[in-house]
Amino acid sequence: MTTSSAVPRADDADSDRLRALLERAAEGRDSQAWSDLWTELYHNGSLDVTRPLVLHALTDMAEDDHADTAVSALLLAGSLLVQADQRYETRNLRDRHATDVARLLSAANRWRQVTADRNEYCHLLEAVLNLEGGIDWAQDLFGGVVGEEYELECPDPDGCASLWVIIGERGFFSVAEDYALSDDVETFPLHPADPRALEGLGRRLYDLALADGHEEVACALTYAFGEATCPECERRFSVIGQVVASSS
Repeated sequence: MTTSSAVPRADDADSDRLRALLERAAEGRDSQAWSDLWTELYHNGSLDVTRPLVLHALTDMAEDDHADTAVSALLLAGSLLVQADQRYETRNLRDRHATDVARLLSAANRWRQVTADRNEYCHLLEAVLNLEGGIDWAQDLFGGVVGEEYELECPDPDGCASLWVIIGERGFFSVAEDYALSDDVETFPLHPADPRALEGLGRRLYDLALADGHEEVACALTYAFGEATCPECERRFSVIGQVVASSS
């Protein structure tokens, strides 16, 4: 004689935890819920990103009237999709949820046009690129703009030096990685791109930032798409080129 077990299956427990985390995040007052969602969906994959509930719930949050919740949902959704694109078992996630992705992208473009906060705007541009797909380094690009610095390697084949590219209130320069330990370290001015000469993605992002009233972000992007000088060998190189190289 057999009896049915009263012990819940792991799948059921995971579904319940996922649903509870999404509900807590949607309430807009629980930063820990967002931290747990990033950890379990993005960083260690202990919760299954392919469950329809994930993108459906994030889409609903992105279309909500609360900016903090919407931006958090858009940033997580975009990052999950980019990560899914790179994995064989999840690379069709974007196509399977095309309707949700289209709604998310529409919400991201709506929010970016109304936000006044500089960093929030950068995160929304990152979300737009991630939701559109096609590149996998938007996080690194805008991480540098938000953090006002990039940690890069000289493109010299022999790995000449590690360096920092500084973009923001401290100035616009490149410097050896130990610059924070000394006031006497030599710095090299950056060479921003001429906005009139920008093409492709750089021109598009620059024009969007200007149109949306974020002149400071537009200025920072000219440096991100400009050139820096290696403090060791004094070789000039493309900043965005090294951002892309370091993200691969």
